[in-house]
Amino acid sequence: MIHASVLLRRALQLDAVASGAMAVLFTFGAGYLAPLLHLPENFLHPTGLFMFVWAALVGTLATRDTLSKALVWVVIVGNAAWTINSLALLATNWVTPNLLGSAFIAMQAIAVGVFAELQLMGLRRSEGAVAAR
Repeated sequence: MIHASVLLRRALQLDAVASGAMAVLFTFGAGYLAPLLHLPENFLHPTGLFMFVWAALVGTLATRDTLSKALVWVVIVGNAAWTINSLALLATNWVTPNLLGSAFIAMQAIAVGVFAELQLMGLRRSEGAVAAR
């Protein structure tokens, strides 16, 4: 267990809020977003449902002063995997988004990558704070 640094808690909170917002958008707005971004509705909707679970996990962690280091790593690796897979999605022909859809995928991939980096920095600060005690 580690004592979460302020940076780690804020990065987790930001991730949870953004993930929750995207979950609502993808789940309830899939029918609107699909033609706008030229992405399959049956891809967006389940992604939104998954993001509700993700937002709940990350949001729960963000409320704790003491965290499991392993769970923090799950979030960091999960965010890194999301970023890599989002960019791979653009590099393959699995989906064929239009320009707006491609920009949307790229921007959310960058944002999630930033969350992962901030969480890693926050984890490092957390470990330093514990070691200094």
